[in-house]
Amino acid sequence: MYNNFAYVYDKLMYDVDYKKWSDYIESIFKKYSCKPSLMLDLGCGTGSVCINLAEKGYEMIGVDLSCEMLSCASEKSKEKGLDILYLNQDITEFELYGTVDAALCLMDTINYITDKRKLKNFFKLAANYLNPGGLLIFDINSEFKLENTLGNNVLYEVGKDITYIWANNYNRSKRICEFDLTFFVENQGKYDRFDELHYERAYSIAELKTLISSIKGMELLGIYDQFSFRKPETESERIFFVCRKSQ
Repeated sequence: MYNNFAYVYDKLMYDVDYKKWSDYIESIFKKYSCKPSLMLDLGCGTGSVCINLAEKGYEMIGVDLSCEMLSCASEKSKEKGLDILYLNQDITEFELYGTVDAALCLMDTINYITDKRKLKNFFKLAANYLNPGGLLIFDINSEFKLENTLGNNVLYEVGKDITYIWANNYNRSKRICEFDLTFFVENQGKYDRFDELHYERAYSIAELKTLISSIKGMELLGIYDQFSFRKPETESERIFFVCRKSQ
């Protein structure tokens, strides 16, 4: 996953407002009186969130399983003169040399962890590497979004440099959404084709609440509709969770 995708990811994510994401993260810090200095971005991808927050003055560590994604992240950081530590690790098995003040796992990365046992280990590790009082902030694509908006739907975009076809299939019994992506990327007047197959698992709010409550030293502070402090609704598509390491 993400082998070739890494190099076109940022072009495909051109409409993502990373400033909006980082501003919302800071509003959560303010709400819960958290003043982090060192922050961990789990599933950092090409580093856009890391870079945005580093420019705001935070010391960042990015972790991702894809070497290609991290290569892009490193290049982008160097271009901006930012010293960000990037680690090539699985976020369900990561290791750090010390603790951090806050941890993030954004852009529905949690949904990509399709094995609940691995997801539980992710939460255990997050709790282990957070300083007392530190926050874990993550978001998910909701069950509603995976089944009704993305699932059993075909999306496409025809661009000058990149054209993609995104065919989705949602398996209700397994609660897995399969994303079958085909890309045509311009290369010196010709177009190279490559294909990616991704999977996201639908997690219910109740399921995640139960899982988090089973993690020693971790407490769930809030569950919010996207970029707000409102309670999620039935048709909410992105849901944020805020957890805290016990003092």
